Amino acid sequence: MKNRFIQIIILFLIVLFVGCNSREEKRPGFSLSDTKKTLEKINKGLVDKDRESIEAYIDRHRLDGVEENKSGLFYLIWEEPTGPKPVAGNIVILDYKVTLLDGTFCYSSENGKPKEFLVGHGGVESGLEMGILLMHQGQRAKLILPPHLAHGLLGDNDKIPPRSIIVYDIHLLTVIDN
Repeated sequence: MKNRFIQIIILFLIVLFVGCNSREEKRPGFSLSDTKKTLEKINKGLVDKDRESIEAYIDRHRLDGVEENKSGLFYLIWEEPTGPKPVAGNIVILDYKVTLLDGTFCYSSENGKPKEFLVGHGGVESGLEMGILLMHQGQRAKLILPPHLAHGLLGDNDKIPPRSIIVYDIHLLTVIDN
């Protein structure tokens, strides 16, 4: 998998170098259309592989009722709501635990100190924000974020490696109007 990732990065750099050449000369064998089709094919293959891994995780953990949104976020929400559903501009407070798909621990709420962020203003993974917007205060959820909704091609340069699928287990404690 690591070798495949390196091959994709090398291909991307070659395409970038060829595509960014400011001279108007034509290079035999390289067309923008063909390059775009190749990259789209590689991307589709990666997305399909991620989906297969996520579906295998869901089956292995017998997670009945998991849904997928149109962006590729997989989620399972449970417990009765005790408050409002967040909207952009709200502050949310949540307890969380982040693991890789293989169960490797990455992060969690530290010493009872929950995570707090302003909805709709970035600063968190786009998949986490999407999942929060599906919940109500008091609910718990398992969010499975493919790389494009998590930390992408590079990871977080700490505990989350490049192109990692991550799993958030969260409890939405509070929704505050801002």
